[in-house]
Amino acid sequence: MKIAVVGATGLVGTEMLKVLAERRFPVTELLPVASAKSVGQLVHFQGKDYPVVSMEAAIAARPAIAIFSAGGSVSLEFAPRFAEVGTVVVDNSSAWRMDPTKKLVVPEVNAAVLTQEDKIIANPNCSTIQLVVALNDLHKKYKVERIVVSTYQSVTGTGKKAVDQLLQERAGETVTSPAYPHAIDLNVLPHIDVFQPNGYTKEELKMVNETKKIMGDDSIRVTATCVRVPVMGGHSESVNIEFAQDFDLAEVRDILGRTAGVEVVDDPAQNVYPMPKDSHGRDAVLVGRLRRDETQPNTLNMWVVADNLRKGAATNAVQIAEYLVAKGLV
Repeated sequence: MKIAVVGATGLVGTEMLKVLAERRFPVTELLPVASAKSVGQLVHFQGKDYPVVSMEAAIAARPAIAIFSAGGSVSLEFAPRFAEVGTVVVDNSSAWRMDPTKKLVVPEVNAAVLTQEDKIIANPNCSTIQLVVALNDLHKKYKVERIVVSTYQSVTGTGKKAVDQLLQERAGETVTSPAYPHAIDLNVLPHIDVFQPNGYTKEELKMVNETKKIMGDDSIRVTATCVRVPVMGGHSESVNIEFAQDFDLAEVRDILGRTAGVEVVDDPAQNVYPMPKDSHGRDAVLVGRLRRDETQPNTLNMWVVADNLRKGAATNAVQIAEYLVAKGLV
């Protein structure tokens, strides 16, 4: 099976190659794609070196699947061109997520919506993915009515430039090309993506809109505050969920313990709770700090952590590709 990875030299693209190898995805030929200046550079994958090829060369090669992690403008321009030659595109940017003609997929939640006709499939925002994985089975049982979520997001979500800024600041060096408008070391920034006229950022509105689309329920009310923290590898979320009906905490734990993709990490008496450093390099969504909101009925508090480069991006995209192969959709 011929597979293209577009943006293969970036943080997420590198992680995608790692995940494809780890999960033994049936790649018979790899087409690593990157910017013109990277063409010819070698990418190591499963014991072999593959030269980076241009976008045009990759399209001409007609891969079965192209996994994109190269930004929205690149996806808008080139995803349709891959689709035209019969390639199924799994796109990690925000370009297609809210397009009503495109599916937005988290395999544990809604892979069944995919059909042979879907040639461009959107991979959701990292923060949304871990949220819906944790909530989906609880929603089936108790019906989620309202979600209040505050995120604590790793600098890796911004990319290499942000990682460099944090490390340079931590080392006391002058930051030559900052990713953020303020220092990030020993600081938190309540600012992810671009501010919108209503005072929310694009990241916050992504969580609002994508959650409803993936869970297939526009009646769920979602409000979000997204914050960048000086952490490498792993997004955390404080989530307050109001259900339509009451719940039993022991049953909530049991449901989460059986939820695909979730690992319950919740023993406060032993100082056991999800932390980003424990999610690093893993695919599980870690859930803990489970407790009732004692200020109002039918409301649960939880703390949700996942590696944003893996389940929040690369692994989710590869899982979509695995589903396509398993169901004969490519």
